[in-house]
Amino acid sequence: MPDNLVRVSRLGFVNAYLVREDDGLTLVDTMLPRSSKAILGAAERLGAPIVRIALTHAHGDHIGSLDELAAALPGVEVLISARDARLLAKDMSLDPGEPVDKLRGGYPGAKTRPTRTLQPGDTVGSLEVVASPGHTPGHVSFLDRRDGTLIAGDAYSTLGGVATPAHANPRFPLVYFASWHRPTALESARALRALDPRRLAPGHGRVVDAPGSAMDAAIAKAS
Repeated sequence: MPDNLVRVSRLGFVNAYLVREDDGLTLVDTMLPRSSKAILGAAERLGAPIVRIALTHAHGDHIGSLDELAAALPGVEVLISARDARLLAKDMSLDPGEPVDKLRGGYPGAKTRPTRTLQPGDTVGSLEVVASPGHTPGHVSFLDRRDGTLIAGDAYSTLGGVATPAHANPRFPLVYFASWHRPTALESARALRALDPRRLAPGHGRVVDAPGSAMDAAIAKAS
């Protein structure tokens, strides 16, 4: 794993990532509730402050410790896509033109409001915001342009093998069952594969180096 990416895992089940930047650390996702101690401890060991929190989407296993961390980190930036910001505020309405499908998975919401909402193509430190809807309507991934690491949230998982949300992985079906619109998720998986990432850092499972062939196989299974 490159020096600028540190995985923090809860029970080996769900991940957050600390990304080194010149001004401190970007935290991507916050895992389940009561994960703040592990995240803050990892940042302390790195000897740098968490200056921003970037969220891939609004499911509870990714925003679970947002309020805890915002309270512990006064002035921290909080970033989420404009679309999933509504889900963070527990607005469950669909936009005109969005596929009419059930919003699956848990959306507990948070008291913390984003300080900035993200659009595809925005940058968060060294990370480029990449649209990857399907698992949720406003899901985003983050591509580190320095080294080709793709922090994919739930657009891919690797727990039980590399998989997309568009196909049930029998060894870890949770992401599939929590996905809003699976055809859109498959389109996003293809778009992320086209970026040709050097490293895949998912929301669930281990970081995979040179993931191209495994991503291709996952897309083929879901097609």
